[in-house]
Amino acid sequence: MNYLPLIPLGELPGNSHRSVRFGDRKIALFHYDGDVTALGNACQHMGGDIGDGRIQKLDDGELYVICPWHGWQYNLKTGQAPFGYRDRQAVYGVRIEDGMIFVSEEPVIEAFRAGHEDDPLADLRNLDYQVTPSSLNVLGISTTNMNRDLPRPSTSESALQSALDFAASEFGASVRMIRIRDLEFRHCEGYYSRHEQACTWPCSISEMDPGDGMTEIYRAMVLWADVVILATPIRWGNASSLYYKMAERLNCVQNQITLNDRVLIRNKVASFIVTGGQDNVQGVVGQLNSFFTDLGFTFPPFNFVGWSRGWIAEDTEHNFKRFFSSRYVKRSIRELVTNTMRLVMQVKQIDVSHLQTPKPKISEADTLTAPDGNS
Repeated sequence: MNYLPLIPLGELPGNSHRSVRFGDRKIALFHYDGDVTALGNACQHMGGDIGDGRIQKLDDGELYVICPWHGWQYNLKTGQAPFGYRDRQAVYGVRIEDGMIFVSEEPVIEAFRAGHEDDPLADLRNLDYQVTPSSLNVLGISTTNMNRDLPRPSTSESALQSALDFAASEFGASVRMIRIRDLEFRHCEGYYSRHEQACTWPCSISEMDPGDGMTEIYRAMVLWADVVILATPIRWGNASSLYYKMAERLNCVQNQITLNDRVLIRNKVASFIVTGGQDNVQGVVGQLNSFFTDLGFTFPPFNFVGWSRGWIAEDTEHNFKRFFSSRYVKRSIRELVTNTMRLVMQVKQIDVSHLQTPKPKISEADTLTAPDGNS
């Protein structure tokens, strides 16, 4: 097998590693415990640059490189993932001659990406939509938080339940409510900040943990719902922190437009219920509108119900009673649902197979060139 010169050994001092261009590919070089080893550079998971990863000694006493994108691990010498995982990086032969690192032209151990017969996220990966031309699936999302062992009345959630009940009774809709507080899910971990391709659909976190609670949101919002009605209290002039926690994890939906020119949210309508002891209803709705339109949702005229008793309404023990004795609340919830349902019946008939998306796309981004000329 041919060995080709790569870089001088002096450019890879002990206890260091780096990625090096090798013809039409990259090689990850490692110099630890007196040995120089070489692995294929692109992680078997999503192609992350393992030459930019951290080195860690695991329980088997061996050194592994940890991919900086999602944490996949590979033995520096064998390329093998830790015990229990079958993935393997390609391993290249290494020789040191006259102070120069030579690497085999082809791997001495081939890369291997383990397949999975039972993919728990196959429906998301394949976009197995459950909507039909005649379906009316209404998803309510409650973002209020409370002590599970000490429940309290909630104006936003009670109004949302009334909206779902009206959609079912008046329009024959199939309805379901998801209470975000009942879901256990990790915060967004910012993989997009590392590399645009590191934020995946399905979500990278869901890939690592299919039982993560956001997987239920992805299935319900993307695959099942024709309508989303989101309800939130006002917290310090903003939507609930649970809403923002969910919204951050929906980046993997929106960025499919940026990365693949692919719109996941099609022919769907959203409306909102915003309640609070203090004002800023319109400010909260403005943020909700901005975010949901970036996902691809359409809005009916007058697409929110707002309730606020104002700055000095500190008698909060009376708030729930006053909310549900209000003729405005009863009427506005019915009219919000009516506007929403009438619009979705029209929206579902629109052909969006060639939907235009005036959003940023990776193909239009400025390309930065590294000092060595490699992009």
